[in-house]
Amino acid sequence: MPHPLLKAAGCLAALMLMIGCAAAPTVDLPPAQMETPAAGEQDNGVNGYYLFTESMIRWKRGDLEAALHYLDLALSNDPGSVYLLRQKASLHLQRKETDEALAAVEKILEAAPDDPGALTIYGRIQLSRKNFEAAEDAYLRLLRIDPSQERIYLLLGGIYREQEAWGKAVDVYSRLVEKLPESYAGHFYLGRIYADLGRTAEAEKAFLTSIALNPDLEEPRFELIRIYHEQGRKSKVIRLYEEILDLDAQNVRAVLALALARRDVGQGQEALEMLSELGKQEQFGREVMATVLREYLDEDADKEAIFLLDGLLKGAPTSPGFHYLAGLAYDSAGDSSTAISHFKQVDADSRFYQNAVIHIAFLYQEEGRVEEAIAFLTRAVEQFPDNPDFFLHLGTLYEGLEQYGRAEDFLKKGLALAPEEPRLHFRLGVVYDKWGRKQDSIESMKTVIRIDPEHANALNYLGYTYADMGENLDEAEQLIKKALQYKPDDGYITDSLGWVYYQKGLYTKALEYLTKAVSLVPDDPVILEHLGDVHLKLSNRQKALEFYRRSLDLREKDREPIEEKIRQLSEEGS
Repeated sequence: MPHPLLKAAGCLAALMLMIGCAAAPTVDLPPAQMETPAAGEQDNGVNGYYLFTESMIRWKRGDLEAALHYLDLALSNDPGSVYLLRQKASLHLQRKETDEALAAVEKILEAAPDDPGALTIYGRIQLSRKNFEAAEDAYLRLLRIDPSQERIYLLLGGIYREQEAWGKAVDVYSRLVEKLPESYAGHFYLGRIYADLGRTAEAEKAFLTSIALNPDLEEPRFELIRIYHEQGRKSKVIRLYEEILDLDAQNVRAVLALALARRDVGQGQEALEMLSELGKQEQFGREVMATVLREYLDEDADKEAIFLLDGLLKGAPTSPGFHYLAGLAYDSAGDSSTAISHFKQVDADSRFYQNAVIHIAFLYQEEGRVEEAIAFLTRAVEQFPDNPDFFLHLGTLYEGLEQYGRAEDFLKKGLALAPEEPRLHFRLGVVYDKWGRKQDSIESMKTVIRIDPEHANALNYLGYTYADMGENLDEAEQLIKKALQYKPDDGYITDSLGWVYYQKGLYTKALEYLTKAVSLVPDDPVILEHLGDVHLKLSNRQKALEFYRRSLDLREKDREPIEEKIRQLSEEGS
């Protein structure tokens, strides 16, 4: 169904750059049993209409290849037909053959430079290629020919918005509503631009005009809500949400937002009752979850998410989906105990169960309750022995306890279930590295890269391992540079490249990358030590001492080597 803001003339994209789409032309179709000429048969001129209508029949049936065949036959009878060339261009567009479509349109424009249909298709082709200047030129020519084409103004406005040419966008939408004052789409888009420019009074007027022209519109109301919310006009916000629900009582987005708006004006009980009623309506469960997840489940809105989910759970106290989202919301808010409580209420037959189990184990681990995490995951493995993720996380937990043998055992059990799972191979490589089995670690990382050549962490891990060993430094450099292509602002990968250059004796280059690494990750003791090492090589002794001390302050173990570096530098300076 077309978006209500846009008129149904053609296929227009809703509330964004409007390109349009090719559709089969509407024609009076001849009887389907008409005789079909053999492919390649020369037309004598009498059959031209037949060939065209046969093409239209095939197009309508979705047989684009046959439609194009009959259209080409018709064109061979009348190669200069502007109408047939337009159909050919549209058909090629639907087949995503923009070069062929452009060739057909250009043939028309050579003979008829101001042909509206050809200019429209030409603009669409150039938009599809992001050639905005050419598309703009075509649409401006169209408006000079016929300044009453609403769709062309909207297309031009979309181009200007894409280019952030706000002045031009205001101008074209203003021209539209001046020429066609009943264009509710024009007033809406003009309001959007004014709102983006901070011209809220003009935006409000434009949105209200759009609603007055078409009272069934929801989007201008949502835009007004945004303005009124920023202005603290709470009663107007509530009234607009109520208007939206008068239009569509099942608008989940509006119900959730209205509940929060009522809470904010002291109507908390009414808000909870609304949410409880929504929670009872199972048919909207997925949409409710998707809306909460998309709009409220982040660190900035965790209090709103908690309020919404608490209310929804009053109406659906056993909903596994709502409990899972509540667990995520309470976790985001730092309340791990309540989060665990909600995760534990996710039924084992729910699609959220396995993720809930992993979240519980992770939260136990964060609280230092590693043994409880292991016991919980072990019970889950007994219930679901075919889940490789459970083995992955069990292996990770044992890795944290430095029980590398048990970690290897569980990771290999996971690999028996999913032999090409890169996360399992990567974790196993980390375990081997911590275990001192460097060669096994290297082979695991190579396996990860074979499975996923763009795995930035594995590329970096292997490269850094080589660098730390002082081996294969050219290969290490290439591996880490490739990793940086996928994660250009990763401080740990940047440190690895700096360490390669250090090992190569390119200390000035190493300094550049290690300095950047510290700016990206200022509190990692290893990166700070690396920067101290390179300053020492460059005879910046005070700088080296500064970074060694910063590194020592952050270390909980392996303090002796850095203490020795500080001691030696201090003695040499005294």
